[in-house]
Amino acid sequence: MTKNQRLVYIALLAAQAVIISLLERAIPFPFAVAPGAKLGLANMITCMAIYTLPVKDAFKVVSIRLVLATLLGGTISTFMYSAAGALLSFFGMLLVKNLGRTHVSLIGVSTTGAVLHNVGQLVVASWIAQTWTVMLYLPVLSFIGILSGIAIGIAANYLLTHIEKLQYYKDLRELKQL
Repeated sequence: MTKNQRLVYIALLAAQAVIISLLERAIPFPFAVAPGAKLGLANMITCMAIYTLPVKDAFKVVSIRLVLATLLGGTISTFMYSAAGALLSFFGMLLVKNLGRTHVSLIGVSTTGAVLHNVGQLVVASWIAQTWTVMLYLPVLSFIGILSGIAIGIAANYLLTHIEKLQYYKDLRELKQL
């Protein structure tokens, strides 16, 4: 795979994640018991990046999504919440994927990312509110995060099995092993 092909793949994943993020903002909250909870559909693209790209390039996908989604429809506070959640989620997903390579599936990695995303956002909320009582919302968000992480993990697993059949993916695996 050439450098240009790799850059195009990174750009495609980032563009998909930005579009999914913007569409998800337009959807009303699906969970009445957890105001502010979202499905985290862009996490599917993060999973694809983690499983198909080197760490450095997967981080680029997440960073580009954060910046562009904020520029296209966010504020500084949404950037702070999103960045804290996305970065903690990304590094936690990498850790779980690498530590439990044979024991943890993509669904487990996705669920870890969903829960850690909530933790990151609540830490920022606690910092802004200057009280740790905001963290009392964590059990509710963790339950919703587990459910959505499982759903997103199943969808990402399905998507990954179809991507693995493509010649393009085989080229990406060769690149990742370098």
